[in-house]
Amino acid sequence: MKTLKLIRQEHNIKIGQRCDYMPSTVEDSCLLEYEGKVIGFYLTKLPDRLQQFLDIANNEFIGDNVPKSLLERSDIYELQRKHGITRSQAKALGTPQMSTILGSVLAKPHLRRPYNSVSQVHTHKKANTFIKAMLMCCLESEKIIKQYMPEQYESQKKLIEETTLPKYRFGNLFTSSISNYNIAAPYHQDRGNLKETVNVILTKRKQSKGGSLHVPDFGHTFAQDNNSILVYPAWYNIHGVTKIVRENEQSYRNSLIFYPLQGFNK
Repeated sequence: MKTLKLIRQEHNIKIGQRCDYMPSTVEDSCLLEYEGKVIGFYLTKLPDRLQQFLDIANNEFIGDNVPKSLLERSDIYELQRKHGITRSQAKALGTPQMSTILGSVLAKPHLRRPYNSVSQVHTHKKANTFIKAMLMCCLESEKIIKQYMPEQYESQKKLIEETTLPKYRFGNLFTSSISNYNIAAPYHQDRGNLKETVNVILTKRKQSKGGSLHVPDFGHTFAQDNNSILVYPAWYNIHGVTKIVRENEQSYRNSLIFYPLQGFNK
């Protein structure tokens, strides 16, 4: 597999800015190298076993068995301004955006939950197939990390074992998972993640473009085709997800993500 050498560049993008649609610059499988070290990789085709589990997880996620949080949609304000319609009318026309969290959730005192916990999705019996499929996706993704980034695998596994109670682990390298339906995230940095770790982003899409990870520090946008995997150190620098362009009402772009949070100390 070829290696893409990343070069830092100047830019004016700030955290919180919207990430507009832009063409991808990374479309082929490659290792991501920065300052002589492999920090991640992108694969356009998944191993058969991982793809089978991902298909199951995605089908469950978009179905009725998995509880999801409906997010306020960023496009409803644009529709209101563009067409001069009410907020309710814009919501009906807008793109549904939903997410589901698995694994561990940090304490949120401002929400009257001053303690760490495990996602309530795990208590829903109908979500069991989704949960099992996601765990298998996680474990199969870890095998790929071990194949292409063996040192990263060992160091991240050791870090999780040293910092995270067993009940808060999701797989061997992570604490949590989030699945996103049609969500284009503004620029942000995953500062809550354990440092020196990587995230896994699995992508499922249907008749859509956009929804690609853009990293302004390196000037690259990853295509994130259907059935692809992107492994990236999301704690390291800012990144955003480009605007999702759907061809019809059945179109979608889903990201199924595994990440390691700090704060679940032994």
